[in-house]
Amino acid sequence: MNGGMRHTAPGGRYDPDVETVVSGIMNGNRHTLSRAITLIESQRPEHERKAHQILDRCLAKKTNALRIGITGSPGAGKSTFIEALGEEIINQGLTLAILAIDPSSQQSKGSILGDKARMEKLSARKEAFIRPTASSGYLGGTSPKTHEAIVLCEAAGYDVILVETVGVGQSEVLVDTMVDFILLLMLPGSGDELQGIKRGIMEIADAVAITKSDGEQSGIAAVSKAEFEAAIRMLPAKHPHWQPPVILTSALTGIGIREVWQNISEYFAQMSAQNILEERRKQQLKHLLYTVLDEMLKKEFFSNPDIISSKESIEQQVLLSQLSPFSGANALMATFNRRR
Repeated sequence: MNGGMRHTAPGGRYDPDVETVVSGIMNGNRHTLSRAITLIESQRPEHERKAHQILDRCLAKKTNALRIGITGSPGAGKSTFIEALGEEIINQGLTLAILAIDPSSQQSKGSILGDKARMEKLSARKEAFIRPTASSGYLGGTSPKTHEAIVLCEAAGYDVILVETVGVGQSEVLVDTMVDFILLLMLPGSGDELQGIKRGIMEIADAVAITKSDGEQSGIAAVSKAEFEAAIRMLPAKHPHWQPPVILTSALTGIGIREVWQNISEYFAQMSAQNILEERRKQQLKHLLYTVLDEMLKKEFFSNPDIISSKESIEQQVLLSQLSPFSGANALMATFNRRR
């Protein structure tokens, strides 16, 4: 699409061109940013082409935004914690974008929770941009388009990008391919969960915050802190010069919130000084390249007319044990390659 042209979508709705969208994003227009994220989430081919042109332009704008992933089991109080941490970040004079991944219904693919409703104080702040995104059952705890949304938020000039994930277990390591720091939220008394999670999320955590550590929970929280510190010492170091701390927090009373932010700031200072962040960003771009390629290949494969016509038959043969899954896959690949 050419730069200065105006396009009108069916029904007479104004459809801004790539140049207008990119300009709006880079000037910090929140409405344009929201529309661009909607565009990258669309499954329509014409939207995909336009989204890729916008992303190409936005990637050229280099920023020093801090990318932070916040994960933890459901019930750990992620949204309440993020609101408290977000207030602290804004009070430090920084702007904040929150990409909050909502669990979504497998049937309707619709979002169950409304993050803006759950973060009332932050929603009212002009320095914060909150974008709830349905995970659509995607296993990584993040939406497939989350990385692209991060790129757009950075181009819009946000200083800190927080990605709140669903909290679905070991597959959550995928968020580690798109952020620079992972904060794991755990409830007091959840030390017995350590065996189940330490091989996955514990290994990618750069810090652990024990939430709801106030009142009657404070004693249990102190025990949990010691358990998590012991578990971290047993794990291989994610970064040679960084020992993930365990911090007691309460979004209700504000305990530990400033300490968490100071810790994150210290981490970024250390990683920048050692050029680790720059190398990490390169690895993230490489991962994004192959993720997008993977999506494109899958789309091309399943939209192939020969695959569409033979898929059901081969699937039935596999279900009836007339064909092994391996032979079935080979047959589909042979069908796909025949037309190429």
